[in-house]
Amino acid sequence: MPTRQRLTPEDRRAQLLDVAAQLFAARPYDDVLMEDVASRAGISRALLYRHFANKRDLFAAVYQQAADRLLVASELDPGVPVFEQLSVGLDAHIDYFVANRNTVLTANRVLAGDPVIQAVITDELGVLRRRLLDATGLAGEAAELVSATLMSWLVFVRTLCVDWLTNGTFSRTALRDMCIGALLGALGAVMDLDGLAAGAVRPG
Repeated sequence: MPTRQRLTPEDRRAQLLDVAAQLFAARPYDDVLMEDVASRAGISRALLYRHFANKRDLFAAVYQQAADRLLVASELDPGVPVFEQLSVGLDAHIDYFVANRNTVLTANRVLAGDPVIQAVITDELGVLRRRLLDATGLAGEAAELVSATLMSWLVFVRTLCVDWLTNGTFSRTALRDMCIGALLGALGAVMDLDGLAAGAVRPG
């Protein structure tokens, strides 16, 4: 066990989240034990349980932190065209999914029915939808149409990414192209995409 360090409660929690994030990324959920986290952090199990009541709570905190960081990494730039911003944000999420395969599969499969985990996912999707919708500059009927399409698309992207991580039957490039193509196809069927990119479009 590493030499124990005296840390503030906030610093200790941050340390534990970082250690747990590494373990959950490297191993399937069932293979990560609380004693492994405590040992890697150089603390007793009793101290770990003061911060997190159980493994589910620890994982939920790890996944919330990851979602928060992803939202920061995919923050939109008002000076960049909306579809280019969407592409950059998609790349950031795929990068995270690749680097943290086990974590993503745990949240979307092993703990798919857990209300806390699903609340994290739902909140993240909601923020992403709002950001993309705001970037279009649309209002009224056009905004409602795009908002509904974006949420359906975000769920599609997450489902497709999880399938890709699980089966690996096609390339990352194909994954990315399918995700972008699905959104452009859905929106292009009902509105002018050039006008949407310019922030001045009405439903077809």
